Amino acid sequence: MEIEILSEEGNPLLHRDEVQFEITHDEATPSRLSVRDSLAATLDKDSDEVVVRSLDTKFGMRKTVGYAKVYESPDAAIDVEQGHMLERNKIEAEAEEAEAEE
Repeated sequence: MEIEILSEEGNPLLHRDEVQFEITHDEATPSRLSVRDSLAATLDKDSDEVVVRSLDTKFGMRKTVGYAKVYESPDAAIDVEQGHMLERNKIEAEAEEAEAEE
């Protein structure tokens, strides 16, 4: 799976960057969590700071266009993002596990 960043726009008021990207994949459309982890690695961020909002694959194509929000910290993501997006990206559970370990 290869990720190409199409555009990146900063939003300092909400402590995030908004990223549009394109994924080239060999198999079926990758899962949201695998895309989130790969995008976080590409942007040199922690995976719990990345919220993948959408993935769009055209029928029969091996390219997926996506939109994600990359926050400065997991707390910023939890403060701003809607609950269902946090659940889809498994962010709230990871933040709670990290707090429990400390």
